[in-house]
Amino acid sequence: MPRRYILRGTHREGAHLNNSALRRQQQRTIFHVTNQTALSTRRWPTPIAALVLAILTTLTGTSLFSAGRLQAQVAAPGTKAMPSTSVSASQILAPYAGPRYDNRWEIYGGLNYANGQAGQNLPKHYNMGGGEVMGTYWLTSHLGIAGDYRFQAGTTPTSPNPGSNQNINLNRVLVMQSIESGGIQWRGPKNRYAAIDYHALAGATDGIFNHATANFPGGSPVSACPAQQQPGQIGNLGLYCNTVAAYAAVGGSIDFNYAPRVAIRLQPDLTFEHFGTETREFFAISAGVVYKFGKR
Repeated sequence: MPRRYILRGTHREGAHLNNSALRRQQQRTIFHVTNQTALSTRRWPTPIAALVLAILTTLTGTSLFSAGRLQAQVAAPGTKAMPSTSVSASQILAPYAGPRYDNRWEIYGGLNYANGQAGQNLPKHYNMGGGEVMGTYWLTSHLGIAGDYRFQAGTTPTSPNPGSNQNINLNRVLVMQSIESGGIQWRGPKNRYAAIDYHALAGATDGIFNHATANFPGGSPVSACPAQQQPGQIGNLGLYCNTVAAYAAVGGSIDFNYAPRVAIRLQPDLTFEHFGTETREFFAISAGVVYKFGKR
């Protein structure tokens, strides 16, 4: 074979080999850049990204953010750049904005319902409605001192009386109670959504039972209670006499957090009062709004 032909063939084979190696190198480069782009543009779940970035920042001592934002936009050769998927650093590492339960004071106001018994020998209970205001000063994260005021009123059935035979409508009369008490409050389980508190209160209730007879036009023919029956009156309604009696309440509350300082409260109670010759227990419940302020 001629020498020149051999040289030409060798030259062509070498060029072919060089072209193949060059193509493989280009393919590896494109594959590498494409993988790096896919990794850089992948959106990590926010909690994982925040944790990884915080650890790397602590270890390196340098900020991993550029101008306060994460930029992840790299285009491979021959491809179109993806839209920016930047995430604000303040959004990733945003501080906890829920309730911290480190407040010094809280005020609760709401509407309440209670039942009771307006006379020593009356066979039926009566229902009352009204309002409640409670203030708490938190000594620690669990223990607080509470002051509570409640006003409630309702109509009660009365015992049969001679006045009813004279068409005098005193079969149901208005009864009112003004209750002042104080005690302790203990904060139980809590999280960012709700908290459970327990309380024990003691104080006094001022009962007004003669409102109907005292305001009867022309004077009532009957008295409210046996002890206050006056000459000329033909009977009594079987109610307690107006008096201040011992009072206590034990119960709890659940606060559904609406905002860091505001919660919606539901508060059931077991109440005790001693108007007659014995202590009697009843049920009460209230619902309203709690406002928290002051840092402990």
